[in-house]
Amino acid sequence: MAAPMNSCYLGFDFSTQQLKVVAIQENLDLIHQNNVQFDSELPEFRTQGGVHVHPDGLAVTSPVLMWVKALDLLLEKMKVAGFDFSSVKALSGSGQQHGSVYWRRGARQALRNLHPDKPLHELLQDQFAVESSPVWMDSSTSDQCSNLEKCVGGAQAVADITGSRAYERFSGNQIAKIHQLNSDAYSDTERISLVSSFAASLFLGDYAAVDYSDGSGMNLMDIFLKRWSPTCLQATAPGLEDKLGAPVPSTAVLGDVSSYFVKRFGFPKDCKVVTFTGDNPGSLAGMRLQEGDVAVSLGTSDTVFMWIKEPKPTVEGHVFCNPVDSQAYMALICFKNGSLTRERIRNSCAGGSWDVFSEGLRGTCMGNQGNIGMYFDTMEITPPAVGIYKFNKDDQRVSDFTEQEEIRALVEGQFLAKRLYAEKLGYKIMPGTRVLATGGASSNMDILQVLSDVFNAPVYTIDLANSACLGCAYRALHGLVAEGGLTFQEAVRNAPKPQLAVSPTPGALKVYEEQLRRYRQLEEIILRDTKQ
Repeated sequence: MAAPMNSCYLGFDFSTQQLKVVAIQENLDLIHQNNVQFDSELPEFRTQGGVHVHPDGLAVTSPVLMWVKALDLLLEKMKVAGFDFSSVKALSGSGQQHGSVYWRRGARQALRNLHPDKPLHELLQDQFAVESSPVWMDSSTSDQCSNLEKCVGGAQAVADITGSRAYERFSGNQIAKIHQLNSDAYSDTERISLVSSFAASLFLGDYAAVDYSDGSGMNLMDIFLKRWSPTCLQATAPGLEDKLGAPVPSTAVLGDVSSYFVKRFGFPKDCKVVTFTGDNPGSLAGMRLQEGDVAVSLGTSDTVFMWIKEPKPTVEGHVFCNPVDSQAYMALICFKNGSLTRERIRNSCAGGSWDVFSEGLRGTCMGNQGNIGMYFDTMEITPPAVGIYKFNKDDQRVSDFTEQEEIRALVEGQFLAKRLYAEKLGYKIMPGTRVLATGGASSNMDILQVLSDVFNAPVYTIDLANSACLGCAYRALHGLVAEGGLTFQEAVRNAPKPQLAVSPTPGALKVYEEQLRRYRQLEEIILRDTKQ
């Protein structure tokens, strides 16, 4: 049966500080957006930035019921705004990666029998074995990470299976900690969800499966076989496979929306719930990456997303299953020293002016006369280093550059690092490769020119305020046609196209191949000296 002309698709994002929603029509036009800020609109939960930082400074959690109550509030706000829920054909969503939710025994029955006269948070307030969920900011599981790597055969062995070495924030290690320190709660747990599959469960009225892409961020799933790794499960907690359920493709349709939402808000009975995924995979969908593309988000932290076919997991960065193509993968690398470091150099070398900063880039040549800089104002994730390192064309350590050399050394060094680690994870620059740039610094054409030159690829800009949210609205639409063989790119072909910003300067490839070789060697020396 043909869809009504006003059919729309919803994308939700259960992020760290807020719950957001967007609605798009069949033609992909954005018709509604709304949000709930946790700190200000749900003050009874006393969060700061959406979380509680525990006294040890390591454990960081969020109240599960806050997320449930936020959904109550968001849907009521949409209702007051006149949103027509009866037009929703499908919905999907994302959640902050690595957070885990522990449903108490009997919760499935509660989900299946939600009474439409009451808000969700009243109906589900007693259904969680752990009331505060560990989230991605938590760093309290060092012992559990060490144990996992010991049981599996080392950090690289864990990465070879799960796409990442053991990380403290990853859900599997959080589960191990809860089993060890709160065994009663673990025993009372009927199902463990990620934030994404927890959110999908609310809409489904039943336990929703973890999708392949978000499941890749747990240190539990074999990303090549697309199933839980018996070795990792055994090293984590007993009976874990039953508590997790089997993972499913990220494009899967889980079923119809719960009758609760039909009766309380007027959703159609046949509104489909497409698997929810992590916020980073959701952003890949929102940016509409294609095979061979690389996306660079230039913000407080810089993040690199890549669409790859033949991943090479390493102990740096992450490889996840691709959220829109089950035969492909996405790689992700996060760099802490992003915009704040750029702003520091702008202040010290350009008088606080971005225009002067840009003049510094234009006033220096590609390769910076052989000068290379590495700027780690705070302990970096990749590589694990801190400090400022400057080298001349002879690879000798120097104390100073000129102001213009310093500006170019910073920008080139940041982008050389991104290319280096992208290639380590399996990324290859090919004819047709595009770099998609987002975030605050993507408005600076001179910074983008350096990015284009270092990657030897054209840079496109894309203006997305809610990329994960929008990506999941796209995924909801795609989920309905994916089984018929329609690709994600075909399903969203009418979406706004990225705009070409800059193209590589002639001769850039030769210059930066040599700079990349030197950067790799110099970084190895720094890391070796740091360990001594």
